[in-house]
Amino acid sequence: MIQYIDSQRIFLLHNKWLSVVLCIYSDENKCDELLLTHFGAPLDNPGTTIPRISRRGGASFDTLRQILPYACPTEGRGDYRPPMVSVRDEEGQNCTELFYEGYRIEPGKPRLDGLPASYVEQTDEADTLLITLGDPLTGLKVELSYTLYRERPILAASARYINHGVESFTLEAAGSVCVTLPGRYDMIHLHGAWAKERAVERVPPATMTRMISSVRGASGHEHNPFVVLAAPDATEFDGECLGVALVYSGSFAISVDENAYTSTRLTVGLNPRCFSWCLRPGECFQAPEALCVWSGEGLNGMSQSFHSLLRERVCRGLWRDQTRPILINNWEATYFDFDQEKLMNIARAAAEVGIELFVLDDGWFGKRDNDHCSLGDWVENRRKLPGGLQGLASEINKLGMQFGLWFEPEMVSPDSDLYRAHPDWCLYAKKRRRSIARHQLILDMSRQDVQDYVIEAISRVLRSAPINYVKWDMNRNFMETGTGMDGVRQGEVAHRYMLGLYHVMETITANFPDVLFEGCSGGGGRFDAGMLYYMPQIWTSDDSDAVERLFIQYGTSFCYPISSMGAHVSEIPNHQVGRLTSMQMRGDVALGGNLGYELDLSAQTTEDKEEIKRQVKLVKRIRETTQWGVFTRLLSPFDGNVTAWQFTDEKRVVFCAYRVMARPNPAPIRIRLRNVPDGIYLSENGQEFSSTTLMSVGICPDFPRGDFSSCMIVFEKK
Repeated sequence: MIQYIDSQRIFLLHNKWLSVVLCIYSDENKCDELLLTHFGAPLDNPGTTIPRISRRGGASFDTLRQILPYACPTEGRGDYRPPMVSVRDEEGQNCTELFYEGYRIEPGKPRLDGLPASYVEQTDEADTLLITLGDPLTGLKVELSYTLYRERPILAASARYINHGVESFTLEAAGSVCVTLPGRYDMIHLHGAWAKERAVERVPPATMTRMISSVRGASGHEHNPFVVLAAPDATEFDGECLGVALVYSGSFAISVDENAYTSTRLTVGLNPRCFSWCLRPGECFQAPEALCVWSGEGLNGMSQSFHSLLRERVCRGLWRDQTRPILINNWEATYFDFDQEKLMNIARAAAEVGIELFVLDDGWFGKRDNDHCSLGDWVENRRKLPGGLQGLASEINKLGMQFGLWFEPEMVSPDSDLYRAHPDWCLYAKKRRRSIARHQLILDMSRQDVQDYVIEAISRVLRSAPINYVKWDMNRNFMETGTGMDGVRQGEVAHRYMLGLYHVMETITANFPDVLFEGCSGGGGRFDAGMLYYMPQIWTSDDSDAVERLFIQYGTSFCYPISSMGAHVSEIPNHQVGRLTSMQMRGDVALGGNLGYELDLSAQTTEDKEEIKRQVKLVKRIRETTQWGVFTRLLSPFDGNVTAWQFTDEKRVVFCAYRVMARPNPAPIRIRLRNVPDGIYLSENGQEFSSTTLMSVGICPDFPRGDFSSCMIVFEKK
């Protein structure tokens, strides 16, 4: 429900989990400004949030600007905290005032032009408040959009910037949302690097500005575009927290500022370090959407709200609601060194154990025998594949499996026919040398001709054979981000790249709706809500070691659902860290995502093949629960030697526990399950457990002897 209470000049956005209050506040000059005065637990009396500012004790204009919780704070007017909006006019001045002008309330949720966003299927799922602010001097109008889902503790927020003036100006910061909370909060974010993405870090309150960001042109390995403000006493199961995820796959910035007046400002949007946008009269700019989740039931409650929203109202298309196939990928088995017979040996072994999808990774096109050439030349290599993709796919299909393919569509090799024909099609800075990384350059997706080429080249391949799955990779990030546009527009390139990429992805995924697309960026370097709008699952990390994946998948689950995580059983010694782990441990960890295999199945021992066959059979039985059920974190790998989590739906509970290092004469570990639906449950050995027993007494996991062990128990409801 959204209502305007005229007597108090406040907007109340309210459901049974969440209240958001915005207030029209008259400043000392009787000008109306917009404040966001409450974001949190439901309120009985929203009027109590209206600021009561006393000037006793020498309060000054400066003090007021530092205290007031502006909904859309600007640069240059005495609020020295990070702004949401910064505008430079044609005279070079950076000073903006935004005053309240009006509002409207609409049922449902409007789409965002050219950008991914959450959505509704029926208008009665949500209501949207649109508030217009204006700067009378420059003619800037800002339309703030707040959509409250009626049956979710979720607010989707964004901003649209319009030039209603007679002169051009430049947006130097264009945020999506700003929320100020009273008091101080721990900041939780997901950080890392290639092969160790999304580690959980909890930072205590500090009187300073803390920021996570990316300038890579991708959301990046280092910081995920997601942050949590948690009460200092909040745990996995208790306490208040606010989580915010940006629905965007490019460079971003999220700042958390705590000042001397004990309030915490969260500002979310594009990264001003690599963004500017010239708005001519009549033009508008749409900022990405931010998803804001409030939980009074701890971090698991917040995560579960994100999971259901991203699964059901960000992911789209045929594969949104379908269980994901178990796949075999040839990459670690062969790298570039393969021919059709080698691939078929792996495929035949995969078919024998019940695997459903064979994926051909890098090396199938152009002259691609290594990573030095041929990106952009999306033509099958007939030397490796005499019958082409059609011939290989037909042979795979005869084994009862579907066929998938790897692409890296955003890149071009200097040693390629495409680059020789169009050297201007990559991102570059005039008069500067072109920085080559991984022997490749980045195609300038801000250009319409480049977008058209990629759409046609990829579509031609997808039409050439029965291809059911695509792995869409991106293996390097921006350096020079110049283009052929006018100098005043150079600051727009990074965002225009994303708009172009989204257009390409929208077109291809719409034209091939039966194909399951999986995103990838050097592993988990572009794992974000924006990518899930086009591709319902993402390769979680290039690090497939079972122990490392406990940390990576645990951290990823803070925001992203299990159905979005690609998780593979790979070779040992592991190709990233060299660790030796059992096939059981590798499989039990990988079923905490969308199970796949990345090894030479034809070369496995008989014992391991039988274990793989068991895993495949098990996952086919329980994947509705693991992919679509409620996921709950029980024990964190960041806190100890044992990790545990569970999956729950109305039919079963799947309990998983993992021990990293064995200890002599260990004390027994008892782990209580959470939120198990009422009933009696049978374990696989026929033992009965009541839901109360599982939650109040718990389970003592029986780990096999030795390091790197796991215990998984399926409880079927009787």
